[in-house]
Amino acid sequence: MTSIQSRQNVDEVAGRPANDNQTPNPTDFSVVDLVSSSDDEVADMVRRTERLALSLIIAMAIILVFAPVIVIALVYGI
Repeated sequence: MTSIQSRQNVDEVAGRPANDNQTPNPTDFSVVDLVSSSDDEVADMVRRTERLALSLIIAMAIILVFAPVIVIALVYGI
């Protein structure tokens, strides 16, 4: 026969953390640390992001216009 283990002390179980992950180290870095505090560099980053967003929107518009035309041309063999 196997012996039944005794139940653990309730206070001991209640004192444990809910997860078994390691607590975060206060010296961990975040993405915000990568952003420069210089106004010129931030303004340059915003300009590049706006240009990228505009070019992406224009490319999506072109694809949405020409993709159905190409599909219809291939289906009907024009």
